Amino acid sequence: MRKVINISIYKGDNYLVAEGMNIPIVTQGKTYDELMENLKEANELFFEDEDLSKYDLDPNPVIVANFELNNLLYAAS
Repeated sequence: MRKVINISIYKGDNYLVAEGMNIPIVTQGKTYDELMENLKEANELFFEDEDLSKYDLDPNPVIVANFELNNLLYAAS
């Protein structure tokens, strides 16, 4: 059983978007704080009456989020 729920976070056209990589959850928010609250709520609602074994998930999974960063700046030495 997997112990990790993978979430990809990226900037959409107008909002920040969080999308599940191994579960069908998508949510958005204007700020990172709002996005995290929405992501927490989306997970709670999705798994409310779900059997985690159906998704091959451990009963107490953790969420790992990957952030896509655009326009990276590199420091010159």
